[in-house]
Amino acid sequence: MGKTRKQADGLTAARHGAAGGAPQIEEYSSPRGSRADEGASFVFSAFVFVVVAVAVMGGGYLAYGAVSIWLLAGALTLALLAASTLRIAPQWRRDVVLRLGRYHKTAGPGPYLTIPFIDHVSLRADQRIMLTGFSAEETLTRDLVPVNVDAILFWMIWDAEKACMEVEDHYDAVSMAAQTALRDAIGRKDITDVSVHRDKLDEELRFKIEEKTSVWGVSVLSVEIRDIVIPKELQQSMSAEARAGREKNARIVLAEVERDIAAMLHDAADVYRDDEIALRLRQMHLVSQSLQDSGGSLVVPSAYAEGFVDETGKAPERR
Repeated sequence: MGKTRKQADGLTAARHGAAGGAPQIEEYSSPRGSRADEGASFVFSAFVFVVVAVAVMGGGYLAYGAVSIWLLAGALTLALLAASTLRIAPQWRRDVVLRLGRYHKTAGPGPYLTIPFIDHVSLRADQRIMLTGFSAEETLTRDLVPVNVDAILFWMIWDAEKACMEVEDHYDAVSMAAQTALRDAIGRKDITDVSVHRDKLDEELRFKIEEKTSVWGVSVLSVEIRDIVIPKELQQSMSAEARAGREKNARIVLAEVERDIAAMLHDAADVYRDDEIALRLRQMHLVSQSLQDSGGSLVVPSAYAEGFVDETGKAPERR
């Protein structure tokens, strides 16, 4: 028992170790087994078995006044046949029924009838939206950059007959088709396309997977890239390249602004050269603005001050 537990712990560590303790994307996939509420089919069959057995034994007791071993065997046989004949399927499930090895019908939802030992249910198809997680590890892009990509796929069975007849295991088939399409799409794109244009990659993957799975009765609703991991060395290089690109763009914008300012100053110089009054008004405006900013004052000579100066240009003497 100790060895089995160690093996289980080792398997759990292997699943979680690659992502640093985080669960793998495949662990988010919808379960294949029945959920708790799907046990209603078994409960219904058991109910039919009990009801038929009690009814036959009660009828035999009323008819013969006693319960014999033959009556008990007959009641159990009829109950077993009734439970095998009357079946029930939940609202979201379709049951593919084969008769003598050939396709007979797709039954459900609700109760339906089968012939015991002649008919058997080959597939119970869940027609709710299913989730499949898939990944591509150490996949090379077109420019030879290794990346790890995680994605999720939403799909559903729209034709239970095809899902039963055309593919042996539609769960594994859908997962493998999605993984193959993801690796192929990454190999045909540069790292920039994979990182930036995720929406286009999602649509391309959906189309490729749909092309493969449509013949299996499976419809792909959407594909979403969940995470893209590139090597740390390349992350640093891409970050430096991005910073250099932003600095280049900033310098280009600054040069364009300086060019526009120079052109406007050239036009203003032409105006001031041809109109002296406009130049003086501009000078006065600059002086007024500088005085407002500095809070100082300016003394300007006026005609009133000329009365204090004689003809020689000197101020008169005081006596």
